[in-house]
Amino acid sequence: MAAGQPRIGLTDDPRLLAGAAGGLVSALAALAAFRGVPGGMGLFWLAPMPLFLAGLGFGKASLAIAVAIASLALLLTTPGVVPLLFWLALYGAPALLLLGTGLQDASPQAEPGTARLSLGLPLALLGIWPALLLVLASLLASNEGGLEALLRDAITTGLARMGAEVPEAVLRQIVRLQAAALALWVGLTLLANAAGAQGFLHRRGLALAADPAWRAARLPVWYPALPALAGVLWLVADPAAELLPLSLCLVLAVPLVLQGLAAMHSRLAGFSARLPLLILLYVLILVFSLPGALILVALGLLEQYGRRNPPANM
Repeated sequence: MAAGQPRIGLTDDPRLLAGAAGGLVSALAALAAFRGVPGGMGLFWLAPMPLFLAGLGFGKASLAIAVAIASLALLLTTPGVVPLLFWLALYGAPALLLLGTGLQDASPQAEPGTARLSLGLPLALLGIWPALLLVLASLLASNEGGLEALLRDAITTGLARMGAEVPEAVLRQIVRLQAAALALWVGLTLLANAAGAQGFLHRRGLALAADPAWRAARLPVWYPALPALAGVLWLVADPAAELLPLSLCLVLAVPLVLQGLAAMHSRLAGFSARLPLLILLYVLILVFSLPGALILVALGLLEQYGRRNPPANM
């Protein structure tokens, strides 16, 4: 090789190196939780961060490499395929879907800051993907008592490990809300990790896309029809088979809740006491979960279809 000629081997491709590193770090974080390492659960919720760092900094090909490397690492270091499928369902596949639809104009030779991030369809996928998983779980559990038995077994196992007992009436309510609660938590986790990765890369001039207006995220105009349709199916369903359409309705409403949170932050952007008011509102939402979720859904729909510029005293 002539002196000064750049190396062009696979091991010198930054996309490959970033993808391999991101995949290994994500697998290591997930493995810490699967093996019961102290603090492993906290690392598990950060496991998507390396995937987003690879994808947002080096493109979709790097993200695909990261997911493939992490999948191989988990397959080789965990018993069976259940941990791998769990990681893929929560992080691997959603990361591919979110950046596959959201990262646009990112060619393999794209320079930092030349691509753009679209938020509408990725936000919708935070409801569509868990809804598809819910339908798949219902089909797989059809010979073992159905979706209700599957959720009940998972909840009772978790409560038993914590040494907690709840009345049957409370357990039934937890079963009805379990899928939506998990979808909301995973959606928030993915959004937080994606925003953290984008901010980290942007501050260092490494992000392929400029920072998007997270608070201005808007769902596609057709999306609210999906939870509405699931709600109609729930209303007409037989009481013995209402759990699936109810869970689908609640899961598909998660992006509307997230859009409501974005609208809440947007409307309070210029308020002088913004931080303490946001803390108060989040506490109220946590205490009064169901009314708070309904208010957030209404706020998100108002922000999308109603007036965009409310009066200063609103």
